[in-house]
Amino acid sequence: MLTEPQARVQARKTPSTVTIEYPRRASWVLRIAHPLSYALLRQGMNLIVGCAWRGIPVRGARIFHISNLLDPLAVPLVPIRGTRLRRIAFPRFRAEWVWQRDTFDPETTPDAAILYFHGGGLVACGLNTHRRLVSRIAKAAGVPVFQVDYRQLPKAHVTDTLEDCVDAYEYLLAQGFPADRVIVAGDSAGGGLAFRTTLAIRDRKLPMPAGVVGIAPWANYDSTLRYAHPNDPLDPMLGAKALDTPAQLGLLRDGVLDPDWSAVNHDFAGMPPALIQVGSTEVLLADAHQLAERCETAGVPCRMQVWDKAIHVFQAGADILPDARQAIGVIGEFVRERLDANAIQSRSSAA
Repeated sequence: MLTEPQARVQARKTPSTVTIEYPRRASWVLRIAHPLSYALLRQGMNLIVGCAWRGIPVRGARIFHISNLLDPLAVPLVPIRGTRLRRIAFPRFRAEWVWQRDTFDPETTPDAAILYFHGGGLVACGLNTHRRLVSRIAKAAGVPVFQVDYRQLPKAHVTDTLEDCVDAYEYLLAQGFPADRVIVAGDSAGGGLAFRTTLAIRDRKLPMPAGVVGIAPWANYDSTLRYAHPNDPLDPMLGAKALDTPAQLGLLRDGVLDPDWSAVNHDFAGMPPALIQVGSTEVLLADAHQLAERCETAGVPCRMQVWDKAIHVFQAGADILPDARQAIGVIGEFVRERLDANAIQSRSSAA
């Protein structure tokens, strides 16, 4: 039996499954955008959050309803050139296929797909707000994206949201997509859902997807660590209080925030390889580190990229940010690598 010092030495010799990368110094555009975002978006968010917390719970619920109106206003955000769209209606939510015209039609050729969950703090955004970002990811990966407009607060609890996400995955399987040819991805709240959905897939003994991608994932609904994180006062868009708002005003049941709802509170054994991208000054860096730690503990390969001075979900600014275009390129590479690896493994097994 190993003594405690021997065990520590052995643990240090065990190769880590997590790699943390710092891809580049922020572009001059991002270095300018960072303080502007802090002055405008962060201060505006602080004002909204302050209004929500005054008059709990009535005003909080009203703000959630107002937030739900953001997606209809985002109709002018068209996808990139060459994008094809097809809407799919479910009984409780909606979704759409987003793919490039030079790739295969996902409904006639169910070869591979990215299952994508948009961000928005479980109260905002949808197909319209994220269609342009999703279309860029589809082009970078060369794979159709199935974007899900799951139910949100205040009309549905996150437990209902999770059911929508799993239903969307089961829909892909029913359409003939092999599980090992599906990547689960999302940003912010959707990034946390990507991990939580994959955990639910594992726990329900469904075939596991090929990988999971989290863009600035909000994966812990308890903000305790974020309040203590040094990035809380530095984040150019969201503070810990902003992320605590939907949790405290919308998620509590009998005054309790169930740890099971958060992806970071689960054992990651059996999870597929992961890619996480987050900004160096984001308060959600705390969540990203927690996810990476869960991966390392379970021996799950995880590639975590910390982007210098990146604004929350900066990938959506790819029209003007070279950093964003590079980050989306990395997502495309990760998707192709995971699909290629599984294809090689399948051929080897068949032989």
